[in-house]
Amino acid sequence: MSGFDARTVSIGPCTAPAGYPDLRAKAFCLSSRGDRVTGRLLLPPAGNSPFPLVLLAHGAGGAKDAPYMDATAGPWASRGLAVASIDFPLHGERSEAKLFQLLTAELAGPDPGRLAGDFVRQAISDLDHALRAVCDLDEIDADRVGYSGFSLGSILGAKFCSAEPRIRAAAFALGGAGLGGASLESDRDLANFAPRPVLLVNTNSDETIPRDAALAWFAAAREPKQQLWFDGTHTELPGRALKSMFQFLERHLTD
Repeated sequence: MSGFDARTVSIGPCTAPAGYPDLRAKAFCLSSRGDRVTGRLLLPPAGNSPFPLVLLAHGAGGAKDAPYMDATAGPWASRGLAVASIDFPLHGERSEAKLFQLLTAELAGPDPGRLAGDFVRQAISDLDHALRAVCDLDEIDADRVGYSGFSLGSILGAKFCSAEPRIRAAAFALGGAGLGGASLESDRDLANFAPRPVLLVNTNSDETIPRDAALAWFAAAREPKQQLWFDGTHTELPGRALKSMFQFLERHLTD
């Protein structure tokens, strides 16, 4: 594997998701607006590089290697997609419990304050720096890049992807409109992602994202767009949903 450029510091191999020991796992860190950003890259065990890349983002309270992230990234990488993930600010290796509590309180309120706004700006900067760094690797095809996220990772992703031309397709799970106040308002961003294809995945018993919010988000998107519904909750997304997301991204990144 070639080295990361001057924007990052390679810190060597890391542990691959359980059940996928043949994946090539790489831990990395980089600087974004003065913050240290921790990340993980999973490369397929075999095949011809450069590989298509998916930037996969966790939800609130999660991390780059949370169990549901491993359950997603492991199978996707084993089937030929490189998968990169970072810890968002105040998450994972960057966690700060008190600030995270303040952040969640702000995001849940009707008028999020300065911390929420700073969090969103930092997270989008982190995604930008991570994408640029990973795309510099010889193993990555920078012309075949997709994005996928869960919940907060989807809403932040809509904001990031709308202004990032390298993203060819996006699969957003468990997102919705009108959540988190002005800091996370993403309807216009989702619309601006067109004409690139977008898939929205939601569950019928989501206790966090109301059905009306999910439908409103889909209405805000422009063609080509698709929305799939599955039985499940906000924390229980069935394997069939993850498979549908993979098939969508694979179709648009490998044709």
